[in-house]
Amino acid sequence: MMRRPRATTAKAVIYNENENTDSEQSFAQMASSDEEVDEWKPSESTKATGKVARAPTGGGMKAAPKRTAKPKQPKVPKQPKVPKPRAPRKRAAEQKGAAMSVSVGKKRKKSNGDDLGENEMKTQTGCPEEQKTEKRGNSVRMKEERISFIVSDAHRTDEGTSHSALQVKKEEAPEEDFTFDEPSLKKQKTSETSQRQRPTFPESGAHSLRNELNMNWDLTEVLSTLTCVERWVCGNIIKLLREENTVPFMVRYRKEMINHMDADAVRDIQMVYEELCSLAKKTQSVIQTLKKDGVLTPELEESLRSCRSADDLDHVYTPYKKGSKLTKARRAKALGLEDAATALLNAPQTLVLSAWVKPGTEGLSCVEEVATGMEHILADMIAKDPETLTYIKTLCEKSFVTIQSSVSKTALKEKEQEKVAQEHKKPGAEHQKKKDFDKFQLYFDFTCNVQRIQPHQTLAINRGESLKILTVKVNIPDRVKSDFTRWCINNRWRPKTFAREELHAILRNAVEDSYKRLILPFLTRSYRTKLTSAAEKESIAMFVRNLRQRLLVCPVRGSVIMGVDPGFRHGCKLAILSPTSQILHTDVVFLHNSGQQKEAVKLRHLMATYSCTKVVIGNGTACRETESFFADLISRRYFHPLDVSYCITNEAGASIYSVSPEAVKEMPDLDPNLRSAVSIGRRVQDPLAELVKIDPKHIGIGTYQHDVSAGALKAALDGVVEECVSFVGVDINICSETLMRHVAGLNAGRARSIAEWREKNGPFINREQLKLVKGMGPKSYQQCAGFIRINPQTLNSAKPLPPCAPENPAPKKSKGKAGCSVPTSLNPLDQTCIHPESYHVAQRFLSLVGGSVDQIGSAGLKHCVESKVNTSCIEELAKKVDTTPETLKLIIDGLTQPPGFDIRQNFGQADFKRGIVSMSDLRVGAVLTGRVDNTTLFGAFVDIGVGRSGLIHKSHITLDKLPASQRRRSLALGPGERVEVRVLDVDAQRGRIGLDLIRVLQ
Repeated sequence: MMRRPRATTAKAVIYNENENTDSEQSFAQMASSDEEVDEWKPSESTKATGKVARAPTGGGMKAAPKRTAKPKQPKVPKQPKVPKPRAPRKRAAEQKGAAMSVSVGKKRKKSNGDDLGENEMKTQTGCPEEQKTEKRGNSVRMKEERISFIVSDAHRTDEGTSHSALQVKKEEAPEEDFTFDEPSLKKQKTSETSQRQRPTFPESGAHSLRNELNMNWDLTEVLSTLTCVERWVCGNIIKLLREENTVPFMVRYRKEMINHMDADAVRDIQMVYEELCSLAKKTQSVIQTLKKDGVLTPELEESLRSCRSADDLDHVYTPYKKGSKLTKARRAKALGLEDAATALLNAPQTLVLSAWVKPGTEGLSCVEEVATGMEHILADMIAKDPETLTYIKTLCEKSFVTIQSSVSKTALKEKEQEKVAQEHKKPGAEHQKKKDFDKFQLYFDFTCNVQRIQPHQTLAINRGESLKILTVKVNIPDRVKSDFTRWCINNRWRPKTFAREELHAILRNAVEDSYKRLILPFLTRSYRTKLTSAAEKESIAMFVRNLRQRLLVCPVRGSVIMGVDPGFRHGCKLAILSPTSQILHTDVVFLHNSGQQKEAVKLRHLMATYSCTKVVIGNGTACRETESFFADLISRRYFHPLDVSYCITNEAGASIYSVSPEAVKEMPDLDPNLRSAVSIGRRVQDPLAELVKIDPKHIGIGTYQHDVSAGALKAALDGVVEECVSFVGVDINICSETLMRHVAGLNAGRARSIAEWREKNGPFINREQLKLVKGMGPKSYQQCAGFIRINPQTLNSAKPLPPCAPENPAPKKSKGKAGCSVPTSLNPLDQTCIHPESYHVAQRFLSLVGGSVDQIGSAGLKHCVESKVNTSCIEELAKKVDTTPETLKLIIDGLTQPPGFDIRQNFGQADFKRGIVSMSDLRVGAVLTGRVDNTTLFGAFVDIGVGRSGLIHKSHITLDKLPASQRRRSLALGPGERVEVRVLDVDAQRGRIGLDLIRVLQ
């Protein structure tokens, strides 16, 4: 579903995309400023890389027997349809669908920014599964078990992938087709494995949905068409969503129902589903309003109920809005000329224009006014006719439609005024305006095909337009107008019988007026909306991916850490943290004043007292000077015998968090500046637990976040935080209340209730005791139980549970909880990813392999399981224990993973170092290693340890430089990944470093 272009306010920030109130500029600010100046430039070299690559089909994996049988073909829509039509299509739609199906292969090879082309291609063809299967052959198969996080094979993040020996049975089918460096395709699952058993959405449910929405289209079918996902999968997802299931729960525990789709793909479907439901509600509201105003006709109601997008609905409804100017067509209809216009089309021989003349009546006083009124009515009919709009869109798709931006007259005038003003007074306030003006220089004379424009270019143009620096227009070739006019006059709107020349003239004028005054603006709005929506979606997807990889950085365990919030005037704030993140000591040292030696002695004393060997420095103001100070002490072995090292971490959002209610509640006695130092240290000790306390928009990742839909961005970021927290899992007895809020199925209220129960009754002995918590109903328990861990080691160190604890909370909940019988014994399965609903299956499987729950994670049990899996396939074992293969795989993972298993252990940690190099040490051609700090729509910023991040432009991220596992991603790199790079250029004056990617370090 496409949204109208957002009216971005002039408050848009050019430099930093984070609402960071820090006075100290973070890396994100530097990166963003670099990004905005040069990197809007369209890349020329990407044409060479925009090829379709196909993953190898072997992979060395053993194929399961189920792959050999050809599956039943999924149900396909009756005919490929144009996306979001306002009414059922006629012959033109069928012709268009046929034409589009032929040209799909060509369109997929368009340039890397083909957002509009990709989206339209998917929806216009309806993405029938047969077509994709014919085109892609075997390469359309996916991984049998789809992991939630799209990362390299070395960084598998589903808990179900820990045991390498069992991977022979986890068939790794070849990955999807993709066009490298283009926006990735829908993350849909088209695996053939699930064809054997489809828990389909009942037809009665589909009918009730249609009746509930009261639209002229079927929700499941439209959702399938728009998302390019099989109809039965869409039906199941709708059913699961209506049952209030969370995305992480569906992705992990209902894989067979969603066809192994990952969380991003499910969220995409959820978003489109919600937009369609919202559209249906809005349509119903509009119909009620028009009925109350007395202007609703059966034809108008039919058109409204056929709308498939907010843009279509707005196009139909706008002329009838209260308070809007009465349209020319409605004024003419009010004069009674609608019958005359209808007669011109149906029975022109009976139409006499002079008979409609009424002297003295405005609009009917002469034949010319009558003709003009008829033209307005006909123009309105033409502009709202579904078949006509389908035809004009088809013509545009076959033509070279471009978007053009140029400098506005207002901006030029202001620049001239600035030049004059600078001669008489200081630049001051005008400096920022001039800076903004220069940033858009690349777009002062910019033209690009709408199907080739890059997402970041679209957002940049939108921002320039909102700041009144740019003017933007969509250019549609004149040939479209001539072909459209000819078709209307000779085909669609041709009078049924012979018409006089004067009537033909009225029809010609009506067609031209309709095109110029109504259809052309509609097409322009439509293109701008589609481009903006596609760009927003790509920007949000990049933000989500960056956030996911930032949250999943491997924690640094078992070390005492010193967090340093650097500063000049107010000193460097220190916080020494225990291995469990407890605050041991806080202090302030002035490392950049005259008394450096005295402060160095204090630092050595603190490091020795607390045996601290790791220093974490925030990357804000005075970061480089503080780093230099520590590096000098380390090089002189000043902390001997301690082997001290340091790392730089992104401190974006630390200052905002330090004054938040959560920080005040957690550290009530600390100064806000010292809280920042604590947060900086904890970001390395446990990045996930610390970063969930901060609004994702303040973490310093992503681009153009102020230019995209705030609601869509927040929903996507909240979803990925919930996904990461849930899949990593939380130890319910030690995790913070803030972290618990983000577990699937929990919220702030339930998290508070759990914390209160834990404080009053002691640690949880098993998952079943969650049922005793206030507000924890059956659905909430079902959603969260699988993501909550009861760690025996934590339990043993905690205070014992009072014997009467299970009975005490019972009277609080009279509805169902009083009669709840909850065991008080420890269940070893509670420390695994296995859901309580599958415990009985896990017990049957353990009996089958000859193991017990006390052996969970042991080498002996792992050997028994491997032996059993090697002698029997997963499907046979699943039948024996009466479950699905997907559930059995998850059980096997839970039983064989070692105690305390963390999916983040294979992700990169922070890089600790002992010395630095400066930007002046860099030479063109030098080969360095670094870590990706942020990715944008045009490249990746890499921290190479010189104080400024270098940029690898997307044109240098080519297919041959990437591991096979990462080639299906649009930019292939994400925050935290280690890379080897070559220095291409160094601009010391502007602080810019250009890099070339050599390889990704595994």
